[in-house]
Amino acid sequence: MLDEKLEPIFADVLRRNPGEDEFHQAVREVLDSLGAVIAKHPDYAEGALIERICEPERQIIFRVPWVDDKGQVQINRGFRVQFNSALGPFKGGLRFHPSVLLGTVKFLGFEQVFKNALTGMPIGGGKGGSDFDPKGRSEHEIMRFCQSFMTELSRHLGEYTDVPAGDIGVGQREIGYMFGQYKRITNRYESGVLTGKGLTWGGSRVRTEATGYGAVYFVERMLGTRKQSFDGKKVIVSGAGNVAIYTIEKVSKLGGRVIACSDSHGYVVENSGSGIDLDLLKEIKEKKRGRVADYAAARGAGVTYVPGGQIWDVPADIAMPSATQNELTAHDARTLVKNGVIAVGEGANMPCTPEAVRVFMEGNVLFAPGKAANAGGVATSALEMQQNASRDSWTFEATEQRLANIMNGIHDRCAEVADVYGSPGNYVLGANVTGFIRVAEAMRALGVV
Repeated sequence: MLDEKLEPIFADVLRRNPGEDEFHQAVREVLDSLGAVIAKHPDYAEGALIERICEPERQIIFRVPWVDDKGQVQINRGFRVQFNSALGPFKGGLRFHPSVLLGTVKFLGFEQVFKNALTGMPIGGGKGGSDFDPKGRSEHEIMRFCQSFMTELSRHLGEYTDVPAGDIGVGQREIGYMFGQYKRITNRYESGVLTGKGLTWGGSRVRTEATGYGAVYFVERMLGTRKQSFDGKKVIVSGAGNVAIYTIEKVSKLGGRVIACSDSHGYVVENSGSGIDLDLLKEIKEKKRGRVADYAAARGAGVTYVPGGQIWDVPADIAMPSATQNELTAHDARTLVKNGVIAVGEGANMPCTPEAVRVFMEGNVLFAPGKAANAGGVATSALEMQQNASRDSWTFEATEQRLANIMNGIHDRCAEVADVYGSPGNYVLGANVTGFIRVAEAMRALGVV
């Protein structure tokens, strides 16, 4: 139940942001964790501090006109929500997908504030994107869209102001086109203004792998609290994009066996003892931009392809939802618990519904929330900013070690705070409270701004 002091705050969020269900869900999840904090530190409820955290500093919506290969003018809508800069410049990805609406970007930006705070790095939280769909578009169309998008967005960016990165639909190709346009507009090589760049023009090693690797590091640390590990475990990973691919890679390196992955059209289950063929999956998804159905066709009898359906029906020891928000429902959670799952790690942003999270908690399943478990991507983006600022480039090994240390630190802080607030093993509470306190303390120090 929501603490009575927080009820009017949430009611005001609902009133001021009608129809934005995902944003409501993200705010409610944090507020649910703050009752114990307010009871212990009532001063956090003063000065409209929580209300200010729930209100973005700035919400930018703009038109993105561009010309397709047929010479037709297309119109998309662009967004950038600069949510909170108490800890540093706004930092968060850009998502290009038809489902992107203002409420989507606000939910992602709100989550990003706490995720970034958990890393311990000096970065605030923001998010952006467009309802543009790069799938099925030519290279020239994607370039023209990215250039038009950046023409407007550029006036709101800067390495000390706002530093976007990639997200769903935005990879190194799109970042390159946007960085090129930003450089052209500003007439300077400000490499710290975008992260996720190519290695030859200011990017960081491990950035491609960081979100997937980081989620696995967090879950491995979490499993260690029960004297377990990925070694010998059967794992299912939803999605087949960047996060999923590098989750699969790191799980395999730690001795786990990923037996299933998915995309929006269906899922595949490996019948062989070796698990998902990662090299083939990378070729299909990263080079050919194909579907998991194409992976199944290439693998032949070694794989079962299930069009539609739910990957969560596949029995496994560990589940890593790594596709998109609210993809795992209470029904799915009950199926996983029934099939003996021992741990769930969110690689995507808020992929489990609140009801699903409750099922896992009641079933004594170790649960790693996305704002903690998938913070590896933004942490490595901050490391990329460090390298850009010092005109330096670190080795893969050194960068990965920094990532592992950051993820282990996030885990340990979340676990410690959960203990302090009387809920051992509750990583949801630990992540929310840890992130909130760090942001709240900075905001109080800066005054009413």
